[in-house]
Order: sequence, then C-alpha cells, then structure tokens
Amino acid sequence: MSVNKFIKKIFSSESSSGILLLFSAFLALVFVNLPGLDKFYEWFLHFKILPYTNETLNIKVDGSLHFWINDALMAIFFFSIGLELKAEMKEGQLKHFSQVLLPTFAAIGGVIFPAIIFAIINFGDSYAMKGWAIPTATDIAFAVGVLALLGKRVPTSLKIFVLTLAIMDDLCAILIIALFYSTQLQYIFLLLAFAVFALMLILAKFDVSKKLPYIILSILLWFFVLNSGVHATIAGVMAGFAIPLYNKNGNSMLKDILHKLSIPVNFIILPLFAFTNAGVNLHGLDASHLFGSVPIGIFLGLFLGKQIGVFLFSFLIIKLGYAYLPEKSNWKQLYAIAIICGIGFTMSLFVDNLAYYEFPDKFHGTDRLAILAGSLVSGFVGYFVAKIFGNNPDKTLKK
Repeated sequence: MSVNKFIKKIFSSESSSGILLLFSAFLALVFVNLPGLDKFYEWFLHFKILPYTNETLNIKVDGSLHFWINDALMAIFFFSIGLELKAEMKEGQLKHFSQVLLPTFAAIGGVIFPAIIFAIINFGDSYAMKGWAIPTATDIAFAVGVLALLGKRVPTSLKIFVLTLAIMDDLCAILIIALFYSTQLQYIFLLLAFAVFALMLILAKFDVSKKLPYIILSILLWFFVLNSGVHATIAGVMAGFAIPLYNKNGNSMLKDILHKLSIPVNFIILPLFAFTNAGVNLHGLDASHLFGSVPIGIFLGLFLGKQIGVFLFSFLIIKLGYAYLPEKSNWKQLYAIAIICGIGFTMSLFVDNLAYYEFPDKFHGTDRLAILAGSLVSGFVGYFVAKIFGNNPDKTLKK
C-alpha cells in the first residue's frame, strides 16, 4: 500500500479520530506528570497570541493558547455541529418525525438520568452542583469509533440510531450551555450578534453563494457572542444554521464546508482540545480525592446514568407503541448501545470547563479523570456486550 493510500485510509476510518482523541488525552497526562515536560505543558497552555482588553467597551480577549483552542477552535467544532444539524433537519435523519422519535426520547433519557445521579450524590454542595450537566453528553467521535470496531456485529439501523441520538444529544448540550452556563449578559453585544446573524440569514435568502461574506460575518458573530456573556461556541452553531443548504445553481455550500471541515475538526481541533484539557497532575492524589462526590457523580452519571436513561426511555416509547426497535436489532443490542452512549469525553470535558472555571483545580483534576474513566469503561463494556450479543439476533423481540 502506498503512503498516500495509507494516509487516506486513516483519515477515512471512523475509528481513527476516536483513537487520536484517546492518545491526545494520554499524552496530556504524560506531559503534566513528567518533570520538564510539565513546564512545557504550562507554557503551551498560557502562551499568548493577540491578547486584547478594552475596559471602556468591556471587551476582553484572553489570548492564551488555551483560550484560542477552547473558545475559538471549538467554535469551529460547534459550527460543524450546526451545519450537520441543519442538513439532518432539512433532508436527513431529523426530517421525519417517525425517524427521530425514538432517538430523541433516548437522548432525553440520557440527559435526565445522569443529571439526577450527579445531583443526588452532590446535593448540598452548591459549587459541586454546577457540574450537573457534565455526564449528560455523548461523544459522537468515540461512539462512532466503537461502532466502527464492531463492524457487522451491529446492524446499520442501530448505527443510524446512535448517530441521530448523538446529534439530538449535541442539541441538548447546546441548549444547556446557552441556558445554564452563560455569565452576566452584555445586551449591546447580544443585539449586535443577532444583527449579524440576521444579516447572514438575509444573504442565504438571496442566494449569496460566495463563502467570504459568510466567513467575515461568522468571525464578527463569534466576537460579539464572546463578549455578550453567552459562551462563544454558540456563535458556531448559529453560523452553521445560517449557511444555505443549496444555492440557486443547486450546489450545496453547506455540505461542501462540512466535508472540508471533517479532517481539521476530527484530526486537529478535537485532539488539541483533548490535549489542553485532559492534563491532570496525579502527584498527591489520594483516595479521598478520587472517591469524592464530584468524580463519583460524574463516573456513575456517565456509566450508569447514560445506559439507564437511554435504554429506559427507549423501552418505554417502544412498549407504548409509538416507536419500534431499529430494524434487525434486539433488546440486548440496544442495551449495549445504551452503554456505549456513556462515552462523554469531548463534550463532558467542555462542560466541565464551563462549570468549574472559577476554581478549576478545586477537585484536584479528579473531575476530568472521572470523565476519562467513565468514558473508557462505558466504551469497553459497551463494546464487549455488543460483541457478545452481536451475532445473536432475537427477532421475536422486534416490536
């Protein structure tokens, strides 16, 4: 096999991005805990690029690499989510109510139960409770990577179910971030952001097919949202929804952008995010830290809450007769998929940053370790359960 073909195979593999994310997280742990490399890691996070402050206009751009990755590059990731959501709503899995009902209910269950478990364990601690949404997210890259490793053991219908559920899960995460993790609102910047968004919608309405105006307006939108008190990544979602699906010539700017973003998002942006956010100093950690209420709440929320919520809500909507099991699947396979949905990783780390930004080291990094542990256990257990029951379809339980 030639080098070019090998590289193309890596980039086209559904499991490659998940493996790279895992490697990036592992690399972060190595860098933080090895003498010499830990200093480089700190320098890397705090290296400044174009910092800017204007107290009169209440504008602040931190300028550290950590800021540019979390608030700017991740806005591009959320932009790709916005594009995907729009495409699916217009002509994909989210277009027809019957197709979206089961995964939507499953996604809602997968948000409610992890939050309940976390809240029960951390009830009474107001700062800890800020992290209630950490275990509610599913990492689509990891989940799809695990499904890719399972191959034909999982029917295509279940893979579509997971993809649709993950998209709805992302939508829930976006709403949670917008509603619960916004700081004090700056209404002038918020109005400016909506004005720019409206202008983008007008351009789309009049079939403006040049990408440059959308790029310029998207950057402006990001800047205004960044300073409005709403998290800057929401600008990415808004910009994604403003991109036209098709122009008057029948070409799809949206799909073209989404295709071009897939490699930089999956193989550059998300690994960089994992590297800059998964670094936890393990020196001095003891059982009281590892088994604190926050890490236990996150771990159990991801591993137990997700599988219970996804499976229970799916079971109820199917038994009530409003939906059916995905074609050629059975209850055991669906339960295995529910376990895999406990892979939170990227979105969980992202919400963790928002929840505990005031005192990020209050829990000695065990919050992030719990995300890694909960995601890994969910992935491994879900994989082996799916592998065991993958060749044992129970067609009598189809309905």
